[in-house]
Amino acid sequence: MDGLPPDDAGTIDQTLSSDDDRVYIVPYRWWTEAQELESEHGTGNAARGIPYIASPSPSTYGGPMRIINNIFNSDLVFSLRRDDCLMTNDAEEGVLERSYALIPSDMWSQALRWHRDANSGNLIFPGDESVDVYPLKLRISVIRETSVMTVRICKRDNAVESYKRACKIFSVESDMVRICDFSGQTNLILMNEWNRLPQDGQRLINHEILLELQLHALSESLTCSTEGKKDDFLVQQSKIYCGSSILSNGSTTRADYDLCFGTSKGSVSFGLIGLENLGNTCFMNSAVQCLAHTQRLVEYFLGDYSREINYQNSLGMGGELALAFGELLRKLWAPNKTPIAPRDFKAKLVRFAPQFSGFNQHDSQELLAFLLDGLHEDLNRVKCKPYVEVKDSDGRPDEEVANEYWQNHLARNDSVIVDVCQGQYRSTLVCPVCNKVSVTFDPFMYLSLPLPSSTTRPMTVMVFSGDGSAQPTLYTVNVPKDGRCKDLIHALSNACSLKNDEVLLVAEVFASRIIRYLEDPSDVLTLIRDEDQLSAYRLPRVKEELPLVVFTHQREQERYIHSVLAPVWKALGVPLVGRLMGPPSGFAIRSLCLKLLIPFLRFSAIACNADEANESISFEEVVEMDADLSDSKGTIDAEEAGQNTEILPDNFQFFLTDEKSQKMISTIEMNELELVAEPHKKLHVLVCWQNKTIEDYDISLLSSLPEIYKCSIFTRRPQEPVSLYACLETFLKEEPLGPEDMWYCPSCKKHQQASKKLDLWRLPDVLVIHLKRFSYNRYTKNKLETLVDFPIKGLDLSNYIVYRTQEPRNQYELYAISNHYGNMGGGHYTAYVYHDAEDKWYDFDDRHVSHVTLDTIKSSAAYVLFYKRIHSTCSVTESTQ
Repeated sequence: MDGLPPDDAGTIDQTLSSDDDRVYIVPYRWWTEAQELESEHGTGNAARGIPYIASPSPSTYGGPMRIINNIFNSDLVFSLRRDDCLMTNDAEEGVLERSYALIPSDMWSQALRWHRDANSGNLIFPGDESVDVYPLKLRISVIRETSVMTVRICKRDNAVESYKRACKIFSVESDMVRICDFSGQTNLILMNEWNRLPQDGQRLINHEILLELQLHALSESLTCSTEGKKDDFLVQQSKIYCGSSILSNGSTTRADYDLCFGTSKGSVSFGLIGLENLGNTCFMNSAVQCLAHTQRLVEYFLGDYSREINYQNSLGMGGELALAFGELLRKLWAPNKTPIAPRDFKAKLVRFAPQFSGFNQHDSQELLAFLLDGLHEDLNRVKCKPYVEVKDSDGRPDEEVANEYWQNHLARNDSVIVDVCQGQYRSTLVCPVCNKVSVTFDPFMYLSLPLPSSTTRPMTVMVFSGDGSAQPTLYTVNVPKDGRCKDLIHALSNACSLKNDEVLLVAEVFASRIIRYLEDPSDVLTLIRDEDQLSAYRLPRVKEELPLVVFTHQREQERYIHSVLAPVWKALGVPLVGRLMGPPSGFAIRSLCLKLLIPFLRFSAIACNADEANESISFEEVVEMDADLSDSKGTIDAEEAGQNTEILPDNFQFFLTDEKSQKMISTIEMNELELVAEPHKKLHVLVCWQNKTIEDYDISLLSSLPEIYKCSIFTRRPQEPVSLYACLETFLKEEPLGPEDMWYCPSCKKHQQASKKLDLWRLPDVLVIHLKRFSYNRYTKNKLETLVDFPIKGLDLSNYIVYRTQEPRNQYELYAISNHYGNMGGGHYTAYVYHDAEDKWYDFDDRHVSHVTLDTIKSSAAYVLFYKRIHSTCSVTESTQ
């Protein structure tokens, strides 16, 4: 039976099909308490159940009860045997801790109702009849002519959460588990199997009945609790998820629970429940935990928030997102400590934001932005948004204009999210042509601050001379990370001391071929990856259109093809680029190529050729000879050329080729007077090297083109911590708009590249700060590990507020952090949250919640910071821990 798929595991009957036929497994103590409450009111009938004891399975399943693991599945196997001695009054106290009851749907509803009424409505929330239950499928087979049933719980049949809970409940190896069936399902299964007729003279073997139970979440809590915790658990059950702060007719009291994340009178901590990871949902868990520990939001969602849901808002989600989040937040503030699986919330989230579907990792800040905006629209108190005309400042006082903008905003947007999380900043645009000034005041939900270290990136480029006068040189320059090609060319020009009569041509090289030229100054540098290779060529600046020649190199290699040794050509080195100073003749192309190769020439080869020619020559004379060739502008005759270049190694073949240097179009002969070259187009020449010629040149120098940035080349020094104030100053500094974000000037009547300046005008009670650690472009995703030194207490923004008033104060203290560990390829999100009542910080790592020390709060993983305004008048000292 083990390892077989359901279709091959014998005959399977589905015993339950409708909601009314559901069977619930609940703690026996919880069930008996409901019966006692029912009896006290004289409305109950004493129900009798059939008692069973769970024991290790027969030897056919491998000895004692165990989880059978193999490559394909895991099965939890045990036996159920009827025992009428159980569940008596004399034995009850000793077995309650590991005892459960199977009850039908009507008894389940009745028990919930009795518990709710007895606890003044505090077991579940008013109007919410749902509690945590998990579907659990059991495969039951009956041992012939006995009342013993073998139960198998297969991992392949159940969700991971249900299977884990079943393993904790039915662990019969350590302690005996007792089950009392009030539903009659077990008796029905036994009777059906006993009366089953044989087929072909033999009874069916391996016959299983598939029984689906609804597992009450309290079952696991009672299983894991100890004897000394029984009374505490019952005390917790007598309160609402948040103590006695349950709302009565819309009002909230704090008799037994302090909503500043305190404890109940029984010293039971609330708000320390983790969230299960549903498959790469740590980003969601991190953001939710930060919001779920925002005091104003906790107070709101534990209240009667349903009356503020805006079901008519076309921009909202029909209240579904707010209801799902409110339900999840209430569960997080329940008295139990069982981690919560936020499946319902994730389902609602994916429904309205499909970008978060699947099991891929996402950005916690992006989720936070969507969630805050969605909650605002679902809870917007404005049912009919009026039309508001935006007016320019026109020289009016900023205070007047700001208040006008804010009132217009509140006329259309009024929710708890606006009350708590939204502020306002001033945006000033100045036209560079007419100096027209435009001032607007816009709301913000959070501040996205750039890290100062993220503004530049190092780029290494090999610069070649266009006349063969110098060897290639490596230059590393720093350019704006979001800069453009003109920024790179400008930095390289300064680094290599480019002359006024020279221009710089930058190209991207791949597989010894130029694949594109960086000629458009507006092209963004983010399209260039760190592992790419760039070469730059210093060329003479000319007024007339003179041909530009691109030399791509190949060398001859021998390779066996069909057992025959045949020559093949392989790409060699870095392409060289030069400009002809005259018509493109065969001799001019040969001379230009030899001239560009002089820096790579071995001096021994020059001396050897000079000896063969009975001449004595120095390297300086080679350079002078090259200068003579340059001055001749390619107009010298063949006899003079032979006299000047006969000492240079020359065993090349030249071919006209295409832009990709993949075809040999035609051979270039030295006596060709002029080749056909299209205007404004480059002449592509393929240079074929013979093996003998390669020995005369330093090929390693010609082939050493580094990557733009490589960690092994640049030693990574520990980055100095960056102050959060420095990040804020970078965000607020004046900067010009990009060409794609040009502003339409009403005075010039055209789009202008205006300068923009942001200023903080008013701040919210809860200030969310997003540190921009991630950068994305078409090819790359990068993360900055810069440590940001942020205040834990005493974040003072008074000096950054343009509109200064006495109240409210602009000092904040940190209460939550969304952390990201790892890189873009595989990272993990957690949350740090401050617990007011215990005066401690806690680490919420999915389902795990643990205490963390204050000195671990600041790290390079901090991604989103949550600050709350300090309303007290006492002085606050900044914590530097």
